[in-house]
Amino acid sequence: MTNADLPVNTISATSDLDENEPREECGVFGVWAPGEDVAKLTYYGLYALQHRGQEAAGIAVADGSQVLVFKDLGLVSQVFDEQTLAAMPGHIAIGHCRYSTTGGVTWENSQPIFRTTAVGSGLALGHNGNLVNTAELAGRARELGLIGGTRHGAVAATSDSDVITALLAHAAADSSIEQAAMTLLPTLRGAFCLTFMDEHTLYAARDPHGVRPLCLGRLDRGWVVASETAALDIVGAAFVREIEPGELLAIDAEGVRSMRFANPEPKGCIFEYVYLARPDSTISGRSVHATRVEIGRRLAKEHPVEADLVIPVPESGTPAAVGYAQGSGVPYGQGLMKNAYVGRTFIQPSQTIRQLGIRLKLNPLREVIRGKRLIVVDDSIVRGNTQRALIRMLREAGALEIHVRIASPPVKWPCFYGIDFASRAELIANGAGAEPAQRPTNTAAEALHDMVEGVRRSIGADSLGYISLEGMVAATEQPRTRLCCACFDGEYPIALPSEAAIGKNVLEGMLSGQSETEMLSANANASALSRP
Repeated sequence: MTNADLPVNTISATSDLDENEPREECGVFGVWAPGEDVAKLTYYGLYALQHRGQEAAGIAVADGSQVLVFKDLGLVSQVFDEQTLAAMPGHIAIGHCRYSTTGGVTWENSQPIFRTTAVGSGLALGHNGNLVNTAELAGRARELGLIGGTRHGAVAATSDSDVITALLAHAAADSSIEQAAMTLLPTLRGAFCLTFMDEHTLYAARDPHGVRPLCLGRLDRGWVVASETAALDIVGAAFVREIEPGELLAIDAEGVRSMRFANPEPKGCIFEYVYLARPDSTISGRSVHATRVEIGRRLAKEHPVEADLVIPVPESGTPAAVGYAQGSGVPYGQGLMKNAYVGRTFIQPSQTIRQLGIRLKLNPLREVIRGKRLIVVDDSIVRGNTQRALIRMLREAGALEIHVRIASPPVKWPCFYGIDFASRAELIANGAGAEPAQRPTNTAAEALHDMVEGVRRSIGADSLGYISLEGMVAATEQPRTRLCCACFDGEYPIALPSEAAIGKNVLEGMLSGQSETEMLSANANASALSRP
């Protein structure tokens, strides 16, 4: 069963302050623990993963006889309270916090997704990542009458996650969910970390490339799966291991069973190390915080400059700024204060407040930066609007010089595996908003120099330096062959559709009654500038 009440009538207002930043994808969590308060454990697990998705949150629980789902738009703390959690008893739970990468911001698209199988059992599923063959899978689901129209009087969901759940529930009519998953999972292409459950069993699966992280932890009386190791720490679970690419786990009263549905071809997202993951998480045995500090050290060697103070753009630029200070010998300091309570908001800012822009989020410590030559370290530049406003603010506060150092290479390509970047034409590294070069270029080195110089002039910095791709990869201590760096080098490890059957709104057209040709044509127009 699901919470049948109409969703709370909240307005999902994405803060203008976040428009220029890379958007996280989703966080998933699961727990099998008889005798524990699994709903509350999941709540705290999602709290630890809140940075991965801030549009919607949900929890599903099972007590052996039924599956109950509660979800809504908003942050985890906005969706759940003590009373709600107390009304969700059980021994199995999964949780999800969402940022939309396929399908709009609607209650129907929030997760966990719920379906009833043909044999009457419940199925709830949460998904982190993004598929690239959604249109193909949706065509199959539509032919079977599984998606589109309304269900139980509600508007249909339009996410790849709903398509996965629909096909899985349908396949479970002729076999167990475990067997159905082993049949369905090999047909999914793209990035997916899944937690799903019925009344008796918790499941977790990771795509063959392991694009997104997923790990297994041990409780005194059960097991936990989570997107990041930090979530295990929060709920008191001991890290056991990462769930392997191409692996399906089933956890029930008989223990943990591992099955392989595909051969592993690891291509972990390098941007998890740069920005997405919490610094207190570990990925592939490497501390995210240690990686970011090492990136900063290497950045100092690659782009030294004389200055008085190194300051981070908090919080994501802080470890790299520490590393830059260590590598350069320039003192580290806090020159910007961040309002920890500014994030996604459900109250639209007025035009007056909106014009304050970055000041809602960051405010300079004037006594620290006045009269100083600053090195400002940030994690990435996407459109450049944030950096432009920040530099203007620092100059107004009395900074003499501002040298920007970026802990990732230029972002030049969009992500189709679960991060909602700007389109290719909107990225400043491709010339959007940057001043054009004043001379023709003959070599790759000249082209890179002119691109960086154009971005520097656009954001108003005295100098600008990006870490090299080689330096960033070396800091992760992972082999280059096991990493996806597509947003930096355009080399997509999972083949993209040859037509425009890809994009955030790929299902809206299909489910609104458009023909497949009309849907592909409309989506091509919307995403032409996003494709490589």
